[in-house]
Amino acid sequence: MRSPWATRPIVHCKTKEQAEELWTALNRRLGECGLELHPDKTKVVYCKDDDRTGSSENEKFDFLGYTFRARRSKNRWGKYFINFSPAISNKASKRIREEQRSWKIHLRSDKSLDDISKMFNPAIRGWINYYGRYYPSAMYPTLRHINRELGQWANRKYKKLRGHKRRSEHWLGRVARREPALFAHWKMGIRPTTSG
Repeated sequence: MRSPWATRPIVHCKTKEQAEELWTALNRRLGECGLELHPDKTKVVYCKDDDRTGSSENEKFDFLGYTFRARRSKNRWGKYFINFSPAISNKASKRIREEQRSWKIHLRSDKSLDDISKMFNPAIRGWINYYGRYYPSAMYPTLRHINRELGQWANRKYKKLRGHKRRSEHWLGRVARREPALFAHWKMGIRPTTSG
């Protein structure tokens, strides 16, 4: 029997042997309560970085919308190193893009850019505040997707841009340069390109 209130805790151990001993002890204790560890969601993960250079079958895991794995980082002196750190997971990115598509921005030609900003900025800001806390560059492709949707909106709204994808993108880029705080992702520098 599995508890409907089960959570997914993370336990840190110094060695693989220690982790396996803990796994056995947890299984035994949960069994006494009529519970069990989830066979697919429970695993021992090797946290690979510059100090731990070995290898293992499992070297990453997902938790609370983040994927924890070895990543290339830069310290305050500009030196690159590998550390085990979180960034937005593929599953979370996919879920966000699905929500963005559900907004149907390109069909809202009755709205102004200000209107669209007011409608969707709270969600965009929320994603940035949560997923942008660690390794924010992993979010950039997901945020650029909003710019593509806005470009399609401009393409449908303005006759002079209709049928000109590149021209729409450049128009939007000029707006972003004039009003960089209009959208939360523009404020952090994820803006459409501009021709000059």
